[in-house]
Amino acid sequence: MDLDQIKKAASLEELEKIRISLLGKNGIITQKFKELKNLSAEEKKKVAKELNELKEKAIKLIAEKKEALEEEILNQKLKLERIDVTLFNPKPTGAIHPITDTMNKIIDFFTKLNFSVEVGPLVEDDFHNFEALNLPKYHPARDMQDTFYFKDGSLLRTHTSPVQIRTMLKQKPPIRMISPGAVFRRDYDLTHTPMFHQVEGLVVDEKGKVSFANLKFILESFLIHMFGDVKVRFRPSFFPFTEPSAEVDISCIFCEGKGCRVCSQTGWLEVLGCGVVDPNVFRAVGYENVSGYAFGLGVERFAMLLNRINDLRSMYEGDIRLMEQFK
Repeated sequence: MDLDQIKKAASLEELEKIRISLLGKNGIITQKFKELKNLSAEEKKKVAKELNELKEKAIKLIAEKKEALEEEILNQKLKLERIDVTLFNPKPTGAIHPITDTMNKIIDFFTKLNFSVEVGPLVEDDFHNFEALNLPKYHPARDMQDTFYFKDGSLLRTHTSPVQIRTMLKQKPPIRMISPGAVFRRDYDLTHTPMFHQVEGLVVDEKGKVSFANLKFILESFLIHMFGDVKVRFRPSFFPFTEPSAEVDISCIFCEGKGCRVCSQTGWLEVLGCGVVDPNVFRAVGYENVSGYAFGLGVERFAMLLNRINDLRSMYEGDIRLMEQFK
């Protein structure tokens, strides 16, 4: 009985035919076992031993050959599907993430107005994140931040305002800056995630050179730049680090101010907060005889409005179907 035919098999199909011809129901080795009943007891013992050895050898050779053929098939498949990542593709296949795209548009507007772009650490201390911003310990407004704390008392920054404090501590006025970046709060729903992005702005100069009127003009121009021909309104509000403070709304871009489900039938959409910098903030950094204004916005909020995305979480799930829409 020639078992060399197993080694010569050129495909899995051919190997399976050989296996069946040897070990199948009507295979050669199977038939030899059936013929044992015609032999004497002494011959049966000897032949049965030889047949078992032959059967085990055939099974082993078939298993080894099958493994070798499967490995060869896999290597051929990998070779055919291999992608040379060094090849240049003249047709871009990716897309800029809506958050990145929105962030770039915001930064582009302010840098053209001679605002510098400042950055700072993601892990902050209590002074820069709270106290210097007129949020002393046990201040009730701290509850609005819902902070991630570490055991040593440090924390993940809850806004990019600490960058403003660091900038004021290292340089003297005039200051004209924005601080874009990631921030962290313990929140998660349709319009909130534990990590999100903010762009905050700060302008500081000699007393009398900066006013709420300057702030109003800048923000109105910015919102028209981002959303087109919209109406802008300022509503009195409260922020610990600015006084007076205001919330800024734009006329609803979905219903053009007529009232719809998105704007809760009000015709207005809240987009950012702002105000004149509180004197206590200037005292914390050692500034005297200065005035300034600050503003802050959530980049995801702008991205959702600009791209008609109704669930903030979908921008972090990596769903290719969403990203393909921004090619």
